[in-house]
Amino acid sequence: MLLLIQYTILFACILSLVALGGCFSEHSGVINLGLEGVMVMGAVGGALCMKFLPVGTNGFLIVLLTLLASIILGMIYSSLLAIAAIHFNADQTLVGTAMNMLGAALATVVVKSINTAANPDDHSSIVQYVSQKKAFIVNIHGFEFSWFMLVAVIALIAAYIVLYKTKFGLRLMACGEHPQAADSVGINVYKMRWAGVLISGMLGGLGGIAYITAGVSEWKFEYGVAGFGFLSLAVMIFGKWKPQNIALAALLFGFFRALSNVYFGFDFLVNLGIPSGIYNMLPYIISLIVLAFTSKNSAAPKAEGIPYDKGSR
Repeated sequence: MLLLIQYTILFACILSLVALGGCFSEHSGVINLGLEGVMVMGAVGGALCMKFLPVGTNGFLIVLLTLLASIILGMIYSSLLAIAAIHFNADQTLVGTAMNMLGAALATVVVKSINTAANPDDHSSIVQYVSQKKAFIVNIHGFEFSWFMLVAVIALIAAYIVLYKTKFGLRLMACGEHPQAADSVGINVYKMRWAGVLISGMLGGLGGIAYITAGVSEWKFEYGVAGFGFLSLAVMIFGKWKPQNIALAALLFGFFRALSNVYFGFDFLVNLGIPSGIYNMLPYIISLIVLAFTSKNSAAPKAEGIPYDKGSR
């Protein structure tokens, strides 16, 4: 039971981080379907940072540098969406889809190249971070507290304050609702949309490194992040683009994702004889069911996905 609670909270935190990233981007008016790719790039940045840190590096420094590497890679990668969608008025759905496909492929090529350069016989896309991962975990009476849990809580509180209690947040949301009206009162729509996309890259990158360090000490980047970016989009929609609702939605989806990891620890579930693949599919099945019944009532930002034309009124 303790393991189920631990994984539920951890997966909920990952989903919250990435969903908040999508929330900021869409509130600015840009649909970020490329969160899956952003997560992968944030993950590869953090993993390689841990891999090349000298042995004996201070734990706090490991955490700080890994988070920074993930944030920077996530923001750099998300800037591809910003350039294409904001300045070239490209179809945001197509750009996001391309970013998802490119992310896993690019990460695989980079990691394989690095591994081959270090050992000509090693053509794998695996990065190990066995000892470095310990810096992220604090054991509290059998419960493995991850610093990513604290990061997610801070991000949720900060997102609520920024979106609803600051001029920046209100201006950001104005650009996603009616950019022409926002522009008429002196708000730079292009800058606000850039800010939204870059924030989504920052949070998506953090979610990526949090995901690959959840329970494992190495990651094969050919696997990507197993659809967690899309699951985060479902959390964002179910949470109606509001941080407080996103946190609750993330707990629901996180529970079913955690159950697929630890169901074998519950005798009554094992005795049901349900194949393990069904448990692995549960989070995605639940997301389809939930969205089928709730998406009609979801009020997305009105101008999301619509390229901004400064000359139109």
